[in-house]
Amino acid sequence: MRGRIFRNWAYATPPVALLILGLYPFVADKIILSLFLSLPIYMLHQFEEHDNNRFSEFLNGMIGEGAKGLSAADIWIINVIFVWFLLLSVFYLATISPGWGVLAGYLLAINGALHVVWALVFRNYNPGLGTSIFLFFPLAIWIFTDVSASFLIHISSIILVVFLHVVIMVVAQRQT
Repeated sequence: MRGRIFRNWAYATPPVALLILGLYPFVADKIILSLFLSLPIYMLHQFEEHDNNRFSEFLNGMIGEGAKGLSAADIWIINVIFVWFLLLSVFYLATISPGWGVLAGYLLAINGALHVVWALVFRNYNPGLGTSIFLFFPLAIWIFTDVSASFLIHISSIILVVFLHVVIMVVAQRQT
């Protein structure tokens, strides 16, 4: 059963994103809309990216022979444990110190930038490119205009998001 969950989790993202959107009226006094939208928007991106295992095939094809790539379990851990819980943590942190909301903006912007770079390098669509361009970048800009953060929070957020992406690439490139 775990294997099916790891392979099919992305199909839960559209209905869960709608469910989360329906919760906003109950938390609107605690979190600004642009920041709250980061999780359901990210879930729509995950559906575009991971439907029919497209991102795994793209990434594993990109890193070449000899590398293990990302398994279905790796992708589930990255997207559910790290992305969903990171964004939920940002919601919590932003209720304590609103500046931490920029972390969501950097997660969207940096992940979106990677998709654009891959499109330019490979001169082809990659899974997640559409939502990166049409949803991630506008939402990241909206978050950055809505949230005032210190220089330290900006730098810390950038370092954390870049670090997480580097870890993903290292895991993907581990040898078989």
